Amino acid sequence: MIRKILLPVIFIILAYGFWLSPDFKEISAGVAIFLFGMIALEQGFRTFSGGLLENLLRRTTDNLWKSLSFGTITTTIMQSSSLVSVLTISFLSAGLIDLAAGIGIIFGANIGTTTGAWLVAGLGLKIKIASYAMPMLVFGVILIFQKAQILKGIGYVLTGLGFLFLGIHHMKEGFDAFKATIDLQAYAMPGFTGLLVFSLIGVTATVIMQSSHATLVLIITALAAQQVTYENALALAIGANIGTTITAIIGSMSANVEGKRLAAAHLVFNAVTGLVAMIFIQQLIGVVDYLSLTGGIAADNYTLKLAVFHTVFNLLGVILMIPFINHLVTFLNKSIKAPRIDLVQPRYLNDAVMEFPEAVLEAVRKEIFHLYDNAFEVMAHGLNLPPNVIISDRDLDVLSHQPGRIVHYDIDTQYGHKVKVLHSAIVEFVSRANEAMPSVFVEQLFALREASQNIVEAVKETKHLQKNLIEYSISENLVIRREYNNIRAHLGGILRKLDNLRHAEDDSNIALSFDVIKVDLVKRHSHLNSMMDSMIRENRITAEMATSLMNDNSYAYKVAGNLVDIGTVLFSQHNPGMNIAERKLALDKDDIDELIKSKTA
Repeated sequence: MIRKILLPVIFIILAYGFWLSPDFKEISAGVAIFLFGMIALEQGFRTFSGGLLENLLRRTTDNLWKSLSFGTITTTIMQSSSLVSVLTISFLSAGLIDLAAGIGIIFGANIGTTTGAWLVAGLGLKIKIASYAMPMLVFGVILIFQKAQILKGIGYVLTGLGFLFLGIHHMKEGFDAFKATIDLQAYAMPGFTGLLVFSLIGVTATVIMQSSHATLVLIITALAAQQVTYENALALAIGANIGTTITAIIGSMSANVEGKRLAAAHLVFNAVTGLVAMIFIQQLIGVVDYLSLTGGIAADNYTLKLAVFHTVFNLLGVILMIPFINHLVTFLNKSIKAPRIDLVQPRYLNDAVMEFPEAVLEAVRKEIFHLYDNAFEVMAHGLNLPPNVIISDRDLDVLSHQPGRIVHYDIDTQYGHKVKVLHSAIVEFVSRANEAMPSVFVEQLFALREASQNIVEAVKETKHLQKNLIEYSISENLVIRREYNNIRAHLGGILRKLDNLRHAEDDSNIALSFDVIKVDLVKRHSHLNSMMDSMIRENRITAEMATSLMNDNSYAYKVAGNLVDIGTVLFSQHNPGMNIAERKLALDKDDIDELIKSKTA
């Protein structure tokens, strides 16, 4: 509702300003061009996010100082704390980083964003940057039309920088001309009232433009043209810092609870930093004057002193908040509670991860593990083997053949509630994600979707087994009871092996381990079928029992085969690319048949 009202109001204000002053048009056009440059610059860096940025994020956020450094450096390079915030929320939602690391990145991004003020105040107002903008735009647009993704990305970056420079030029020219017609200094407000009012103006401007960089450039150019006082410019900078949290808040709307907690942390940090700066504004001005004098900045060079102030109060905020990061994490976990998660609801699939390929892959992989855990529980109960027994070191052969209580488990209902709904969500998510995925990631994404399908098939085949397993595992016929209990023990053993491989520290021999299981499966399947005739001839089982056993042996073979395929895709965790290569080298059915024949010849 607010957005519907806000847009027409902004249009009316702008139209009135255009009618009132042609100089206002140039300032507004400068802001628009600058913002368009930000969009182009972000698009350029997104082009390079097909692995490089994501891998860097994962490797450089395992402690607080690395997280701070990552946030600072990436924001300095990309000149977009918004992109870094959205990327961080995306990876946090996918489970690639924890909340403390995410908060560290956000803190670092606030330090990194101060470099924009230095660039504009130090260079943008002293050289004719429009002359640099034109070649950048020309070369950038040419590169955008190239087919190669790297060239296209470079083109977007150059075009973005060109528009940024051009926007700064027009804002500067507009304010220089504006002071001849309207003197905004007449509206200057001294004291705490001015500090509060202009801080609110800074918040509002940043919320509207969705960029604290754009607001800071506007403040610096207005200050250079003497359209605002130094004190009011400081207040505007404080407001811009608080207003920039709106990007993280908007980005968290489609994220999971961790993304929402990070957005709240961003708001808390910037609000606390802004409040401290407002309370100690006179002391901070004194610190800025001292640092400026020490650094050789002239007393009346207010644009550079604004850059110093922006850096000082952001650094102060980080220094004040670092000791309380763990307390902040605890507070956010308690105050923003995760919704009661029903097992049938996806935990990791959300639109916040969609823009970054590795985040998509990690979210899908974790969701399939969630699906597998549910399927593991359903299959274990379907085999009348408690899950905690399967993952223990107790002898499954002995346990399966011991007389015990049969638990009638409604596999149909549990399949619908715990497996089918999750699988459907994964398929739908993968279909949407695939449209924007770089080709290098598509094969991995489809392999994960196939693993999800294999999980569903394994549960379905277990469901077909369940009726006869219950009936014959307590049969008075000891032979048929033994064979069905052997099936239970065998499938329980494979589930145990998968659990062990899943948690193995060294996954270098994963493919070989599964090849061994495959060979054992084929040998076992063939052996039982060959024994069937002798069982019938010797009247140890009836023909009806033999038919059931033959069918159920096939079901068990399919369950085991699907479990092996699932494990081959999911459990080689550290190197997905190597996992693809291993799957291509893994033994197929013909290879296994040939191997068994050669050993029995």
